[in-house]
Amino acid sequence: MNQGRIEKAVKRFRKFELHRALFILPNAFTMASIFCGTYAILHTVMHASPEALYHSAIAVFFAGFFDMFDGRVARLTKTQSDFGMEFDSLADVISFGVAPAVIVYRWALWPLGPLGLITVISFTACGAIRLARFNVLARRPSTSSDYFVGLPIPIAASMLVALVVAHFRLFEGLPVTRHILVISLVLLLAFLMVSSVSFWTFKNVKFGRKTIYVLFMAALGLFIAGLKFPVSLILVAIIGSYIALGITREVFVACTKSKAA
Repeated sequence: MNQGRIEKAVKRFRKFELHRALFILPNAFTMASIFCGTYAILHTVMHASPEALYHSAIAVFFAGFFDMFDGRVARLTKTQSDFGMEFDSLADVISFGVAPAVIVYRWALWPLGPLGLITVISFTACGAIRLARFNVLARRPSTSSDYFVGLPIPIAASMLVALVVAHFRLFEGLPVTRHILVISLVLLLAFLMVSSVSFWTFKNVKFGRKTIYVLFMAALGLFIAGLKFPVSLILVAIIGSYIALGITREVFVACTKSKAA
């Protein structure tokens, strides 16, 4: 009798520990994202050289890598929770709101003084608003999983740090001279994050024969382009195309509705 009770207690203990370990796993990815974002901030503040900004931008890309997998790991291990969603949002504010703002400010906007400061603060604030709205909409059962409402903050951050990396590679760390273009881009990304423009999530993509063919052709095209152009420049083009497609779709839908009315 006692042997049976002991065996049951051991099984319950193992089951509890396993579930606990699985719950920690996606949060570990989120913690890694926070680590990369914090490193990017501190490295930019302590070392403002072009090479240091380049390394900080790469750290934000690593944060994006970890952020891309924490939700997927949670779904795979069936450990989704409200805590995980809120924790992920707080991590995103650091890694994709504050970190890219600090990098871009030191990269191109610090000579403009208060104007540059207000610009990057607007980016961070709009990113936080975007995350808060996402959490609210995610709790509504009627929310579509095909599109994001507003530009996701990791995409906006990736666009900025990709420009930093591309500039470092193409111009070998020369100072930025066209500040107005950088300000315009930062403010545009900030506006898109809090707008109602829809962007594809790619969550419901079905991997049929046509999809695989398109992906193969895209990979082949990227490989050929990589032989002629820097990878950082190609990344800017890819992210820019994603943003442009979302804006184009929104304009097309608006025009269609106006004609129907």
